[in-house]
Amino acid sequence: MFFKTKDQLTDAELQWGMKAVVYDGIMSHLMGVLTGGVFLVAIALKLGASNFQIGLLAAIPPMMQLTQLPAILLIEKIRSRKTIAVCAACISRLGWLLIALSPFLFPPAIGLTLLLIAVIFQAGLGGIGGCAWNSWMRDLIPENKMGSFFSKRLKIATLLGIFVSLLASMCIDWLKSSHPSWEIRGYSLLFGVGFALGIIGVYFLARTPETKMAPKSAAFLTMLAEPFKDLNFKRLLIFIGSWSFAVNLAAPFFTVYMLKRIGLGMSMIVALSIISQAFNFMFLGIWGKWTDRYSNKSVLAVSGPLFMLSILAWTFTTMPEKYVFTMPLLFLIHIVMGISTAGVTIASGNIGLKLAPKGKATAYLATNTLINSIAAGIAPLIGGKFADHLASYKLSFVVNWSSPGKAFTLQTLNFQHWDFFFALAFVLGIYALHRLSFIREEGEVDDEVVRDEFISTIKRPLRSLSSGAGLFQLISYPFSSLMKKNSE
Repeated sequence: MFFKTKDQLTDAELQWGMKAVVYDGIMSHLMGVLTGGVFLVAIALKLGASNFQIGLLAAIPPMMQLTQLPAILLIEKIRSRKTIAVCAACISRLGWLLIALSPFLFPPAIGLTLLLIAVIFQAGLGGIGGCAWNSWMRDLIPENKMGSFFSKRLKIATLLGIFVSLLASMCIDWLKSSHPSWEIRGYSLLFGVGFALGIIGVYFLARTPETKMAPKSAAFLTMLAEPFKDLNFKRLLIFIGSWSFAVNLAAPFFTVYMLKRIGLGMSMIVALSIISQAFNFMFLGIWGKWTDRYSNKSVLAVSGPLFMLSILAWTFTTMPEKYVFTMPLLFLIHIVMGISTAGVTIASGNIGLKLAPKGKATAYLATNTLINSIAAGIAPLIGGKFADHLASYKLSFVVNWSSPGKAFTLQTLNFQHWDFFFALAFVLGIYALHRLSFIREEGEVDDEVVRDEFISTIKRPLRSLSSGAGLFQLISYPFSSLMKKNSE
């Protein structure tokens, strides 16, 4: 039977289970590529979404993770995480089918409303399934293989995602140029294919074995309070919350910024996204190996500052409008974001799994997700609410030089509109990395060890490129001095 739990898995069952998790991860990632990110924002803008509605679209998925609270009760009652995860995933993905069919069933005027409803539906049930899945994976995947396993899973999914997103963008561009009135139908096709891939993923999820849950040891409220009584895990929650808020204050508006402020077309935006995914792919295995060899905390201490610097760099892509260095800087930003996101994704996911006690993972990981979700939900709402308001504000620094027969003006800094959020996100991100230093993880090493390995890894293929020197100096900056606690 698909939903039967076992006391213990054989080696063959464990190996098959890990393969099935990889297959499900690939299908789920491809579904996300076609129904989220650039394509979700693009269809929302096509339907007339405002900045606040874009922020709302970004806020719904994390805020709906609050469904993990009732999910804990449901898991403890049913005692089968697989049943909950599979059923929730299957039903939640019907939301994308609704979007795929909406151009043929409903007038365009209500398309945006349906999009919001579908995202709420999908994210709400996804939160319930995710709560069960996290606890399930904590008991299924061997702890000493988590980093390499999840990095390999994500690496394969990312590589395929690059080709799928490229093909999808080419289809959309072809429709826009040859049949402009069919552009919405093109997005409908993407959501339909995404739904089909998601259902294939559910099949593999249903074939994944599950071990029996540990006996229930405490009442619901007592169990929910345990993570907050665990000092080290509470420190993780503070880091996760502050980091998530910082990232989501800026990240949901990158696509809007490129479309509206810089004036890029969809093809160029997808091309930049593919560059980011390509570098993400190249470094997933490397970061995953280092999380197993050293620690997740050490990897975060290196990849985190890189990610924050890439966010700050967005403020220099306009001076005050698009200029000669805009495109080179955008390419560099997407390269660094791809590299750093790989480390942040692997390490931030694994550190929660590692610090959650075995047998109590459901409550710990649900609490971790809840804190992350609340912060990630509030941040884009704030960004969307104040984005238009801040359009009328401007902060600039100009250097004027004049001499006999010569005068020039140099724009050194120009903040307006989204730039304020990018700069604020950077400051909050550095604070979050400071909070990371308070966490204790078994096997952690000084982040300089990982930084040295990272620089060596970069230098090997780029040894002859002098342009890399600036990046190496940037990486070598002693961010650890900002994150160290006082020894007192």
